[in-house]
Amino acid sequence: MDEIVKIELFGQEFKFQPDSHVKDSQKVVDALKLYIAEAEKQFKAKNTGRDKMATLLLAAMNLSKDYYELQMEHARLEAYVSQKAAYLLEKINKNI
Repeated sequence: MDEIVKIELFGQEFKFQPDSHVKDSQKVVDALKLYIAEAEKQFKAKNTGRDKMATLLLAAMNLSKDYYELQMEHARLEAYVSQKAAYLLEKINKNI
């Protein structure tokens, strides 16, 4: 499917085509808007061109931080599951 997704940011419409494996692209759009809204709250001045860029940069940094934390959490979980699986295989092999 060649879905085109639209997102409005700062009064301007942007379009993108998500990867084919993205099941609900609207959730991606909603998540981005949430990050931008949270970043906007941190800026008190009106949205000039410079403020828009700073808002987008802050949103991108927050999103990157969350993504990195999820990657680290996933790696820890993967290591834990691998360790437990090895332990259980060892127990199974001892009892066979």
